[in-house]
Amino acid sequence: MLLEIAHLTVRYEKAVLINDLSLRVDTGELVSLVGPNGAGKSTTLRAVSGLVAWEREIKRRSTAGDIFLEGTVTFNGDRIDQIPAHEIVRRGLVLCPERRRPFREMMVLENLMAGAYLQKDKKKNRETLDKVYQMFPVLKERSRQISGTLSGGEQQMLAIGRALMSEPKLLCIDEPSTGLAPLMRKEVFEKIVEVKNLGITILLVEQEVSTVFKLASRNYVLSSGKLIAEGLGDDLLKDEILRKTYLGL
Repeated sequence: MLLEIAHLTVRYEKAVLINDLSLRVDTGELVSLVGPNGAGKSTTLRAVSGLVAWEREIKRRSTAGDIFLEGTVTFNGDRIDQIPAHEIVRRGLVLCPERRRPFREMMVLENLMAGAYLQKDKKKNRETLDKVYQMFPVLKERSRQISGTLSGGEQQMLAIGRALMSEPKLLCIDEPSTGLAPLMRKEVFEKIVEVKNLGITILLVEQEVSTVFKLASRNYVLSSGKLIAEGLGDDLLKDEILRKTYLGL
């Protein structure tokens, strides 16, 4: 088992965002986390990657409201729920955030190299960059282009490429198809499969349920911060209430 979340609860003041969530991701899997808007999917990824703990500390210092976090997150055999976000990245768990979020005023190459900020071996960084360019030739073509001028699909590829520069063991990808045209969504999902085929484990949050269920080894369904179902895509789709109420199908 590469990642284990056990009894995770996240609450902001009186609002419960995640309620006693437990799930696992095994090495080599592509696991999906799906559910309606506001289900807590993105919060789960932020908690796993250490961002909720960081936000909690900022809130505590500013008295702008409290974030309550409990439960355990274990990665590669070690607990990571009490360590800083940058150390989690160093250990190989990397978040590719929702809405891509490139450094818009920086060039594509600068964005990619920002993903390797913890790797000090320049030769290793060049090798990893070559691999990213092989997977995403458009990023090499546009390496000197300002990132904010890229299309939405190109920015998503840049976000994945930047995450790959950290050489992740587990890549958490948040809503990669948001705002993309159908053809570009198809290409992005194909690239995600390529990433998996490199041996990188993936935890994928996505609204495009019908596509994700065909790609994922296993699936978890969240609603209002609670886990309501898990299993193979075909089995979940047989449940008419689940399909219509929580999956929008």
